[in-house]
Amino acid sequence: MRMLTFDRIATAGMDRVAVEVTSLVIAGWAGRDEAAVRHHIEELAAIGVPPPSSVPVYYRAAAANLTQAPTLEVLGPDSSGEVEPILLSLADGLWLGIGSDHTDRKAEAAGIALSKQLCGKPVGTTLWRFEEVEAHWDALDMRATATIDGEETLYQQGRLVALRHPRDLMARGPALPPGSLMFCGTLGAIGGIRPSSRFAMELHDPVLGRTLRHEYGIHVLPVVS
Repeated sequence: MRMLTFDRIATAGMDRVAVEVTSLVIAGWAGRDEAAVRHHIEELAAIGVPPPSSVPVYYRAAAANLTQAPTLEVLGPDSSGEVEPILLSLADGLWLGIGSDHTDRKAEAAGIALSKQLCGKPVGTTLWRFEEVEAHWDALDMRATATIDGEETLYQQGRLVALRHPRDLMARGPALPPGSLMFCGTLGAIGGIRPSSRFAMELHDPVLGRTLRHEYGIHVLPVVS
């Protein structure tokens, strides 16, 4: 389990809560557009990752992997971030946030489930009440930038209409009792998957005029044999 702290923003007001997350689910191949899903499968296949057994698929990882630290330590130079909406189930309902399914790409070629466990999963510190954005989910805009060779580069961008609606994911996947957190899918990488020294992400709501932001640095640890 992992204890995380969030600022929760809703039309009724704002509060801060400490949450003990006991279950982590990562929804993979969660694109709504079959062509986009094939694109993501192909970009991973280009680096040796086998195709999924089903679409969507629900990977499990230790909740202890979740982190809100400003720097993520990874083993070796072969990992990269993926911006995703996250859904957190609490006693008073569902809350929407943003996170990065940071993944070891070298290990992913051997096994996706294994690779999901090997890296920390950064999540932002702010949440919106899900029911306040549920009806206009498709209009939400998600983007990420990656600092590569010292230059900040647009890495991912698109509206959430490209992803399955969370209600669809929940209907197909495991139960999400209070204390559960689910990553809800990603967008294709612009220019291909590659590592970076910093990863910044945003989720913008054009209807309510607000944005979730989070970023983290990546510190590469040496691989010692």
